[in-house]
Amino acid sequence: MKEYKLPHTIQNKFGEKLTFLRITNNGSKEILEVENEVLPGRGPVMHVHYKQDESLTVAEGKLGYQILGGEEKFAGVGETITFNRGEFHRFWNAGDSILKCKGWISPPNNIIYYLENIYHLMDEGNGEPGGFDAAYLVTKYKSEFDVKAIPSFVKSVIFPAVIFFGKLSGKHKKFVDAPEAK
Repeated sequence: MKEYKLPHTIQNKFGEKLTFLRITNNGSKEILEVENEVLPGRGPVMHVHYKQDESLTVAEGKLGYQILGGEEKFAGVGETITFNRGEFHRFWNAGDSILKCKGWISPPNNIIYYLENIYHLMDEGNGEPGGFDAAYLVTKYKSEFDVKAIPSFVKSVIFPAVIFFGKLSGKHKKFVDAPEAK
C-alpha cells in the first residue's frame, strides 16, 4: 500500500490545489488537516463522501457551495462550511481572485490516494477522468465516494465491462499499491 509523507500536495491543471498537512487524533477520531487553493470559477463537481465529514474555513476569497437539491450559498473570509458524510455537495471559487481555505476531513480513509489519482486523470482527460483508470477508481471506492455526474447505468453496466477488459489487458497492475476501500 502506498504511504504518504505529509505534508503532501496535489494539483490539477484546472485550477485546484490541495495540500494534506497532517493527521491528528482528538481522542475520538482521526482528522486530516488540509489547505486548498482554487482559481476563480473552479472547484469540484457535485460529489459525496459516504464515510467522511469535510469542513472548510475561508482564509481568502469567496466560496460558493451547494448541497444537492438546495440553493447556492456563499461564504466569506472567516466563515466555515461543514459537509456531513453522506451529503452530496459541491463548492467553487465564487470570487475574482484565488480562493484559499483551511479545513479538515475526518476520518482520512483513502481520500489522499483517491484524489491524487483523480487529479492525475483530470489532467490526462482534459478535465474529465475517463477510461479504465476512472472506472477502476470509482468502482473500487464506491463505498467511500461518488460523483453525481456519472449516470447509474454507466457505473453499474459500462464500468464493470471496462474493468473486465482492462484487467484482461493488464491495466489494473498500475493500482497494485491501491489501499483497500473502507
